[in-house]
Parts: sequence; structure tokens; C-alpha cells
Amino acid sequence: MTTEQSAMEQASGDVHSFAKPAEAVAQHLDLDIDVNFDQKVLSGTASYLIENKTGTDQIIFDTRGLQIEKVYLGDNMEETDFELGDEKEFLGRPLAVTIKPDTKKVTIQYKTSPDAAALQWLNPQQTAGKKHPFLFTQSQAILARTWIPIQDSPGIRITYNATVKVPKELLAVMSAENPVEKNASGVYTFEMKQPIPSYLMALSVGDLVFEKIGPQTGIYAEPATIKAATHEFAEMDKMLEAAEKLYGKYRWDRYDLLVLPPSFPFGGMENPRLTFVTPTVLAKDRSLTSLIAHELAHSWSGNLVTNATWDDFWLNEGFTVYFERRIMEEVYGKDYADMLNVLGYQDLQNTLNDLGADSQDTRLKLDLEGRDPDEGLTDIAYEKGNFFLQNIEKAVGREKFDAFLNNYFNTFAFQSTDTDKFLNFLRTELIKGDEQLAEQINIEGWVFSPGLPDGFEAPTSARFAKVEEAFQSWKNGKPAAQLNTKDWSSHEWLHFIRMLPEGMSQQQMAELDKAFNFTNSGNSEVLAAWFIHAIRNNYTTADQALETFLTNVGRRKFLVPIYKALAATPEGKQKALAIYAKARPNYHAVSTVTLDEMLK
Repeated sequence: MTTEQSAMEQASGDVHSFAKPAEAVAQHLDLDIDVNFDQKVLSGTASYLIENKTGTDQIIFDTRGLQIEKVYLGDNMEETDFELGDEKEFLGRPLAVTIKPDTKKVTIQYKTSPDAAALQWLNPQQTAGKKHPFLFTQSQAILARTWIPIQDSPGIRITYNATVKVPKELLAVMSAENPVEKNASGVYTFEMKQPIPSYLMALSVGDLVFEKIGPQTGIYAEPATIKAATHEFAEMDKMLEAAEKLYGKYRWDRYDLLVLPPSFPFGGMENPRLTFVTPTVLAKDRSLTSLIAHELAHSWSGNLVTNATWDDFWLNEGFTVYFERRIMEEVYGKDYADMLNVLGYQDLQNTLNDLGADSQDTRLKLDLEGRDPDEGLTDIAYEKGNFFLQNIEKAVGREKFDAFLNNYFNTFAFQSTDTDKFLNFLRTELIKGDEQLAEQINIEGWVFSPGLPDGFEAPTSARFAKVEEAFQSWKNGKPAAQLNTKDWSSHEWLHFIRMLPEGMSQQQMAELDKAFNFTNSGNSEVLAAWFIHAIRNNYTTADQALETFLTNVGRRKFLVPIYKALAATPEGKQKALAIYAKARPNYHAVSTVTLDEMLK
């Protein structure tokens, strides 16, 4: 650890931010920006109301690739000195602004760079409508600093107002109170009254329309996508009711979705009031909507109670997966939630195999110092975190655990917390000195040890047992077309495809494809899983569909395993590089960082 990093950690507890919130901290942001599609830049001012806690002579913000033009103090805009520190990999540069002991307001005039990592500028061809350009941001984990000079740590929360100027034919929306239609001026104003961490700062600009779903819910999408989206997400209200029934009032007023173009690198991003979501969940049968339950659950775990650092990421994601499965059980029944648990366990096993069961990165409490925090975004935080919470539920009973979680969300509402704080809360509020219970819960085994604890029982699913029977029949010679697959959900199909042997003959591949039309599936989860088999078995019938998928879809979860499978052989690597050269401009920086490294 360098001295500078050590000082950084002591100041904020966060090795991924230069800010020193214990000395001087931002509390409210007024953002005023112009969106320039021709130059691919945002320009304007970020004005902060600050608290100078120690009478220090400087406040520090995080920046990466930003052009800082001028900085002013107070309402009378008195120009002040500022200094940009040395560039650090992943982290960017600290912006140190000279302030006075009584300074209450700091205004930073700045411009983004055309290749700002958080911003994806899409040309009309990359959108559903093909007529207008599109912009969206992705700030998690530490990319907010590439589009706003900000104290970019999940341990620091701010409220914000914004004024955003865009081309008149487009609509701007943010993680805030949003307009529902375009206006004649192209100037939009926003307000976020609840304090949020910087990674939840979000902006999107495009040819968008809005459709209401329920009293508190609705959908923004391009006109070409809105109909499919309103059909797919028609049950949002039911999910919101189920969530409130479990863990109390939804505290963000509205819950809307924005369906983005396919290059969006994630399944969803839980920006408060406006979840950003991939169009790859538009499966036409509502079978992939557990993703919406997941992003909705973040309104409690993550947005309301936030991991204080990226080393505590499991507090956001493990809780959210646990809560998502509870919402899905409430809406669709236990058998449905069981399928999700089994698929989650399979994903976790793959991650443990990839990382190595003894890897320190398979602990819930991570140590990401000196690394990009995106390296912590694995199934360990999500699925191992979920199974730890399920283990606690099993030990104390559901009723008691629900009461505990309600207490937790209320106690830490609109605050950031870390692993130690949560574990202390668990010990005082739930374990209460009961040694036998402490042993059952096994904090050490789950949180601080690699792999899965001894004695962990893998989840099972009654519906998957029937899929396994069908698979065995096929393996024993029954023609694929005669298998009883009626009423299978995406999850059942996914389980079936994951069971297929690694090595199959061209005849077997063709038979399965003819019976189930996998290569032309409209379901991205099914397609992505099938392509892995097509690559391994050199099933060239799927080549065109594979290339189309890779050039259109930017979701990292699908891209990484597919490119990895291609790169496993010299011929496959050549194919991967040829496709990647075409597809890369369609991908967000979050995806290309991983893929550039993988494909060299």
C-alpha cells in the first residue's frame, strides 16, 4: 500500500476514492449541463453545497478524463485555485479545490471527454428506431467521476437537482423525478430529494416515450420497443406490492423502467426511481422478469441501505438476490423461486471453478485494493451472499428473519454500512449471545472464508427434476421431438441446455435444433447457453445467428462466456477477433475493458 493510498483509506474508508469526507464533504449537487451529440461531450457546471467539518483549506473530488475549466466559491462566484493530482489507474485524478473555513458552496465548470467511460453515445443505427442518436450513463462502480466531478464513493450520499439541455427532438431522463413527455425547448429539470451515493447518478437521452403501468409504475422506451416492453413488464405493480408486503414501504415515490438499446452492458441497473434495463429480457413470455424483481429489491438493499465500500459489495447484491427470490416466490410460488435458486447455484459453481475454490476473491468480504472494483462484480457477492442469508433464515425461521431484515432496513435507511456494522447488528439483534445459533449461522465460514462452508446443502427444484427426467430419456435414445416439454419456462429450457454433454455429434446438435429451434430462439438466455454448445461442437449452422447476437447485444454476462468459448481454440480465436472488430463499437466500456483483456 502506498502512503497516498493508506491516507486515502483512512480519510474515507474507501480505497477507490480520493475524497476525504471526514474533512470536507458534499451534501447537495446542482448540475447544469448541455448534451452535445456532435462532439460527444457534456459541458456545464456542478455546484455543491458542502460541509467543511474541520475548517480545512481544501475539498477533494474524484475525476477521470474530465477537463476542469474553472472553480468558484459561494453564491457570488469568486474564482478559486484548484489542482489536479497525478493520474492513478482506474481511479483517475483527485481534484483539490482551495476553500475557506466558512465555504458553503463550490461550483466546478467542466467538460467530459468524448471517450468518457460512463457515457455511451449511440448513433441512430445502434438504436431500435434508427432515426435519432441515444446516450446513456453507467456510473457503477466508479465511473460517475468520468461524467461529473464528484466525491465518488458509495459511502457518501447527496441529494441533487439538475438542468439538462438536449436536442429538441429528444427526451432526457435521470435517476430523479422525471418528465413524461418531450417539451418544445429541449431543457429538462430534475429533482432527487432522497440522498443517494454517486454510483446511482444516471442520465439517458433519446427518442423516448412513456407508458403508465400502475399508479406508481411506468415504462420509458423508444417508440419501436414500448409495446413489447409494456406487455413484458405488465406485472411490475404486483412485484412492488409483494416487496412492500415483505420489507415495508417503498420510499422512492415512483418505480419506473427505462428500456435501453441492446448495447447496455448489464441486465439492469437499479438507478433510483428509474431502473435502466436491457432489452434482452424482452422474451415475449414474461419469463425473464426476475431481473425486474432484482432491480426493484435494490430499492431497499443497495439504494436505501448501501455498501460503504466496494469490498462490501455483497451487502448490496447478496441481500438483493435473497429479496428478489422472495418477491418471485410471493408472485409466482415456491416452485418458481426454487428454479431460480438452482440456476443461481449453478452460476456460483461456475464462478468458484473459474476463480478457484481457495481464492480470496470467493470470500464475501473482499479486498479490492489496487484493482478495478468491477473485479468484485461476480456471482460470489450475488449467490454466495444469497445462500448465506438463506442459511440465516433456515437457522432462525422466516418470520424472525423477516422481522430482523425490516429492522435492518429501517435502522440504516439512507445510510451506508459495511460488513462489520452488519455483522455487529446481526449479533446484537438476532444471535443475542446464543452460541448454538451462532454456530449454525457460521459467520466465519460464510463471510471471511473462501468457497462454500462444509455442510452446505445445494438447492433442489421439483420442476427441474422433470426436466432431468426428459433429459435422461433423450440420452437413452428417445427422439428430442417426442420429449414432453410443453409449458416449460425459460428456466427449464436453460436447465436442459446446461445439462447437455460437452461433446455432441453434428447429428445430435441438428436433432435438438430441429426439435426446439434453439438457434432461432427469441430468448437471449436460451440463445447464449446454446451458442456455447454450438461453439464447442463446431455446429456451423449457428454461425450467422451467433455473429448477429454478438454484434447486437452488449450485455457482459452473455459476451464473456461466449467469447471465452470461442477463444479456446486457434480457429475460434480468429473468428472471435473478426467478430469483435465489428462488434466492439457497439459495446459499453464496462464490457470492452473485460473483453480487450481476454482477447488481447
